[in-house]
Parts: sequence; structure tokens; C-alpha cells
Amino acid sequence: MSAAPLLLWFRRDLRLADHPMLSRAVASGRPLIPLFILDPETEAIGAAAKWRLGLSLADFAARLAAMGSRLILRRGPALPVLEALLAETGAEGVHWSRLYDPASKARDTAVKAALKARGVAAVSHDGFLLHEPMEVQTGQGSYYKVYTPFWNAVRGRDVPSPDAAPKVLAAPDHWPASEALDSWQMGRAMWRGAAVCLPYQAVGEAAARDRLSVFVADKINAYRESRDFPARDATSRLSENLTYGEIGPRLIWHEGRRAMQEGAAGAEHFLKELVWREFAWHLLHHTPHIATQNWREDWQAFPWQGDSAAAERWRRGMTGEPFVDAAMREMYVTGTMHNRARMIVGSYLTKHLLTDWRVGQAWFAECLTDWDPAANAMGWQWVAGSGPDAAPYFRVFNPAGQAEKFDPNALYRRRFIAELSRSPPPEACQYFEAVPRRWGLDPQAPYPTPMIALEAGRARALAAYAARNAERNT
Repeated sequence: MSAAPLLLWFRRDLRLADHPMLSRAVASGRPLIPLFILDPETEAIGAAAKWRLGLSLADFAARLAAMGSRLILRRGPALPVLEALLAETGAEGVHWSRLYDPASKARDTAVKAALKARGVAAVSHDGFLLHEPMEVQTGQGSYYKVYTPFWNAVRGRDVPSPDAAPKVLAAPDHWPASEALDSWQMGRAMWRGAAVCLPYQAVGEAAARDRLSVFVADKINAYRESRDFPARDATSRLSENLTYGEIGPRLIWHEGRRAMQEGAAGAEHFLKELVWREFAWHLLHHTPHIATQNWREDWQAFPWQGDSAAAERWRRGMTGEPFVDAAMREMYVTGTMHNRARMIVGSYLTKHLLTDWRVGQAWFAECLTDWDPAANAMGWQWVAGSGPDAAPYFRVFNPAGQAEKFDPNALYRRRFIAELSRSPPPEACQYFEAVPRRWGLDPQAPYPTPMIALEAGRARALAAYAARNAERNT
């Protein structure tokens, strides 16, 4: 057996357990050199996601160090970095876990071709999803375009049990040099918002597993009936950890299945949400235009409005609609937003303000620490009506009605909107500590009046949708 090492190129899989690539590399018996590359594709992600990725890298590096290994950090385009490390270390192979966004697929395809042309083993592995997108097909051999048939197709499929974390990684005789994580300044664009956002993060594999354990033990039974109430601590919050691969989907699936078999009422619905993530990546793989264009071709001519002063008020949580503003401020303070609230703010922007969904998509990409390119794109198109959904025309969420139903005591709204309370809670005040000073926001200022009457906004949206349908049918 060759003693030449293998390069393990980590990306969004910063964990030790439930890691097919790592397990297979360990089984080879070779010395292993874990590597993370800050390449242009990674440099391009939004401020909050890049900052949060830096936290994950620090945690993962510490876990590797504790078992006698290291995480080598290099910056630059992936192929030249890999070629340099192959020359420095004498490594005879590069392994990585597959990703499915267009930029990553293009990069990985080019890297694999170039390495193989040089005679270097370039091996990609599964593990980012429960099921590879190319392996889930309709009876006609095509991809799924509707969620429910997709769920029915995968719900009974076998999901391999997650591998345990290795106890040791064989080290090379000589470690290559590594750049310092601090020198990358991953949180530079966060400015003062980083200090506000930090306490709300649960960073790393241990924290992710703790989250899963608490959720399964205490929350999963009531998940279906409680998940839509943003003031309740009713969700797993694992989206933050999944997006950096701090926890594997197989582990979550099997824990959810076990809870379902034990009679937890909300377990199946929780598993459906995990598969909703799968469906988003399934669509992004097969229809990559979903990330940048209207998924439905007949929506290309819809007269979306571009960025505007109204959209800026939406971004700043100053629309005058408390449920919308609370959600936007929650995102700025905590780095995440409750899922019900995401639908409300998305509907308000695209329906009441008739603003292009890509304006919202870009802001979420900038501000979410659980940013997921597939879920972000599909979610925005779903709520806008241009995505994979059967009846988008009639779905115009009323923020006031949604608040009455899902935040009846205004606990969520008051938690994040300082202007609604004489003694606002900490989270409401933290918003003003986190936002850029140039915004000139003051918690003592009066709460803004609504930008548009809700019924008038709904009527305008329905009229625009009706005109689009009439034009399409002529």
C-alpha cells in the first residue's frame, strides 16, 4: 500500500461523523491532509454566511487538532492551490464531497478533469444530501417538478446509517504550511453586527448534535402544531448547521425515523421538511436557472419592479407592518428568520410591493447565517409564484392576518420591534446596535406608518397576476 498522502478537500462538510468521504479516506490507511480552500466561489458568498463559515472553520480546525491532525488553509482558485499542494506533499489523490450549485459544479468538473489529465486520482463522494439528485427519477426517467411526488418517491428509500466519527486520522510525515484563519477576515463585512449576532449561533458539530438531541427529546412531538408560531421555541434550528455540514442529513433522518417509530406526532412532518431541502437541491441540480431566472418560463415577462426606496424600507425593517418588520429585524439580530416569517416577508415584497423576488433573494443571501442557495432560490420563487407550485395566483399572505393567527399575543413582534414597547426587550434594542450607522435609525423615533394599505396592495397584486394570465392565454 502506498504511503503517499491524500488531500481531503473540505467544503460544506465540516464534521467528522456521518461523513462518507472521510470514512472512505480513513479506510484507505493512507496519511490524510485535511484542506479548506478560500476560493473565488467561496469569497462570493454573503457577509453573514462568510462570517459564520469562518466560525465553523475555527471549530473544525480545533476538533482536528484535538485528534492530532490539522486543517490546512489556503486561499486562491482551487485548481492552482491543489496543484501546489500535490507538488509540496507528494499526495497521490484528492477527495471531496459533491456540491450541486452551478458555481461549485463548474469548478469541480474542471478540477476533476485537470487532475485526471495529470494522472492524479480525483474522487468525489456523496454525503451532502440523503439522495443524489441524479438518482431520484420519475417513472419516465425525468426529474421531479412537484414536491409531493418527490416526497412519495423518497420516503421509503433506504438511507444508509451514519458512520461514526474516526478516532484518529493518519498524519503525513511533513505538514504543508497553512495560512492563518484570522488573516482571511471572514467577518470583515459584518462590522459591528458580528458581536450582536454571535450569541445566537450554535457553531460546530458538537453544538449541532446537541440541538438535534434536544429537539428529538423535547420538541419533535409538538413540531407540526407549533412550528408556525415564531414566538415559540418549536423548531430544530438545524438549518444553520446543515448549511456548513456541521451535521449530516443521514444522522438527522435516522433520528427522525426513530422518533416517528416511537410515536412522536410531529416526526413525519419534520422529515418532510428535511426532504424539502432535498427537493430544493434536486431542482437546482436539474434546473440551475432557478437561482437566477423565473423557474416557470411563462413568467419571464412579468413586470416585476426593481430595487427601490420601498424595497430599502423592507430591507431595514421599516415597512410599518409589524410582522414583516419583526422578521427582518430578527434576521439582522440573530442571522436567521423563522420559516413562517420568511413566507410573510417574501409575499409582502413580491406581492404587496410587486418587487422582483431576486431583490429579496440577494438580501437573504447577504444576511442569513443559514443561507442555502437552493432553499433560498426555491423559497423565493415559491412565494413569488414563479417557482414550482400549483396555485400561486391566489396566495397573497396578509401580514396582519398572519400575525393575528400565528402571533396572537404579539410576543414575536414586541421581541424585535423596540418602538412597540416602553421597555423593549434586548433583541429589539440589539437591532439598532447591529445596523449600519449610516442608516440613521433611532429606537426612540416613532414607528413608521405602513407603506401601502394591505387590501390595496393585495388588489394591485391580484390585478397584475390576472393581467399576466390574460396575456398568456391570448
